[in-house]
Amino acid sequence: MRLTVLTALAGLVVLGAILELLRRRRLREKYAILWLAVGLVVVPLGFFPRLLDGLADALGIANGVSLVLFLAFVFLLLVCVHLSWETSQLEEETRTLAEEVALLRAEFEAERVHDQQ
Repeated sequence: MRLTVLTALAGLVVLGAILELLRRRRLREKYAILWLAVGLVVVPLGFFPRLLDGLADALGIANGVSLVLFLAFVFLLLVCVHLSWETSQLEEETRTLAEEVALLRAEFEAERVHDQQ
């Protein structure tokens, strides 16, 4: 019984933390939606842990807890892949911007030398 209450409370804390990060503009909406959805799934499962037992039985999984752990693993794996993709995009954008700044700086220096002559 204590674990179910602890799980539900952890879900409520996650929801509160995400809402606070949104309020302070420390987390973008596209990520907040994802984590709010996680919190909204965790809270009812915390109070009613047997909700997924039927689905787990239908899928041939031992119990709902095993299903939740598997789904959590897959979810976190997908989040890692998505964040790796985002990082790659940002690295490419940073490289492009650095190249543009270098070209503008070279142009500026060339004009400054030309004006001094």
